[in-house]
Amino acid sequence: MTYKAPLDDMRFALYDVLGAEAVLTALDGGEAHNRELIDAVIDEAARFTEQVLAPINASGDAEGCHFDKATATVTTPKGFKEAYRQYAEGGWTGLTASEASGGQGMPAAVGVLAKEMIDSANLAWGIYPLLSHGAIDAVEHHGDDWQKKVFLKRLVDGQWTGTMCLTEPQAGSDLGLLKTRAEPNDDGSYRVTGTKIFISAGEHDFADNIVHLVLARLPDAPAGSRGISMLVVPKFRVDRDGNPGERNSLAAGAIEHKMGIKGSATCVMNFDDAQGWLIGPPHKGLMAMFTMMNAARLGVGVQGLGISERALQRSLSYARERLQMRALSGAKLPEKAADPITVHPDVRRMLLTQRAFVEGGRVLATYAGLQSDIAARHPDAATRKAADDLLSFLIPITKGLLTEAAQECTKEALQIFGGHGYIAEHGMEQYARDARIITLYEGTTQIQALDLLGRKIMQLQGAGLKLFLGEISAFCQANQSNDAIKAFIGPLAVAAKTWGDLTQSIAQTAQGNPEELGAAAMDYLYFSGYVTLAYFWARSVLAAEGGRLSAEGRQAKRDTATFYFTRILPRIHVHKAAIEAGVATLPEVL
Repeated sequence: MTYKAPLDDMRFALYDVLGAEAVLTALDGGEAHNRELIDAVIDEAARFTEQVLAPINASGDAEGCHFDKATATVTTPKGFKEAYRQYAEGGWTGLTASEASGGQGMPAAVGVLAKEMIDSANLAWGIYPLLSHGAIDAVEHHGDDWQKKVFLKRLVDGQWTGTMCLTEPQAGSDLGLLKTRAEPNDDGSYRVTGTKIFISAGEHDFADNIVHLVLARLPDAPAGSRGISMLVVPKFRVDRDGNPGERNSLAAGAIEHKMGIKGSATCVMNFDDAQGWLIGPPHKGLMAMFTMMNAARLGVGVQGLGISERALQRSLSYARERLQMRALSGAKLPEKAADPITVHPDVRRMLLTQRAFVEGGRVLATYAGLQSDIAARHPDAATRKAADDLLSFLIPITKGLLTEAAQECTKEALQIFGGHGYIAEHGMEQYARDARIITLYEGTTQIQALDLLGRKIMQLQGAGLKLFLGEISAFCQANQSNDAIKAFIGPLAVAAKTWGDLTQSIAQTAQGNPEELGAAAMDYLYFSGYVTLAYFWARSVLAAEGGRLSAEGRQAKRDTATFYFTRILPRIHVHKAAIEAGVATLPEVL
């Protein structure tokens, strides 16, 4: 079950649709981030993922992780540790980390493409570096100088790995209920005690030390989420010069037996007066947590993109080879016993559904990465602020839509295989199982929906939405007379206007009853996501017409965009109707 990185379409999204080379080289410190360098990076990422990660995907799923209760240690599947050694030695652990922290300082947009390849090749393995990336972000933005010197350097170079220890048995998405406590020591450190669950990469055999970023309460903490602090708690104690010491008083109590991603160790972590240090001010841990969470949520959206791409590749290859029945209009290959199943319209529908989400989603995810780069390094403060607002707005859409789309894509891919998709031989059932978790961790789709509507729209007064709708409007006005994409401009403009009007309507209704927000949130997320992808598909058609694609490639883009606009975008009408039905149609369940 080979994997081939979709480099041509990645380059199309990055350069032709988004014009990233000009954007990136104009940023502070981005002079060297030209196409030649970026192409070299993604070419090498393709080699690593195709040759090192993809071959151990199925075997890692079959073997899973091994937990030794006596020693509280985890052994990862055969080949996983060696793959990580190669990954770290290749400098991938610090690909997008700043050069000041010992990283390569590559753009986040490039990191998105590299991560997509990792997740397509081996989603379970890719979870380990994802958690380290979140820890790097938190320490880099919120850590003290000595913490950066001790922890950041070793996280960036891959000697150590990181985790996010947030969830507790009684506190899932409601972090205000967490009970883990941190009591001060005389030397400025803290004693951390509590139990965390669902901790990805909490214990493994990849690295010499594991750096746990733990949410806890100090003795004087106020109640609720305002009383949460973040602490760095390493598996092995270290002094302020980074010298390793004895084992800290923390350990994995168990690993979970899961539906999928079996090569990823998901741990119960027990802390028993473990030594840790405060990151950031007391009771301000949520700021550091959201730094990690935003990076992780974008990363999980990319996981959805990656697993969808892998499912598309496998099902498209199978559909072209599988001979079953004849086309309704007559035999297409009369010399063979039957026609390939691609002659059947509904098989093409399933393939085009996948392609529409994958290729449109790739532009969305890369665009989000590009906004991250602009927000971090653009020389103009107002432009940085606008990019940050756009990124904040798009993160719940990217995470929510692309992970839910992965459920649809893996389902359709499995369906194309028929009964063969249900057995392990072809790998499809693994993709379906692996994909299921991504709608749940780092905030369920419902949490993304509430974040989008409750926070990004209501609390922040729709700052990101206004910018994005303005961008869509400018695009439509600039191309309203362009015959090459006129067929897409009208529907896009109408959908965007409806999006704005619907948002205002929800806000007005919620003033009378706040429950209307909860009733509308999921449908609003889908509505927003479908219009967002429509915009990027229209941009893709325009880029294809003026770009370097072959005639066949240009036609494929146009055909897929037409499919999206006529068969997927109309879903917004159902979601609008559901929103307008209101909370009254959701009575108490007795």
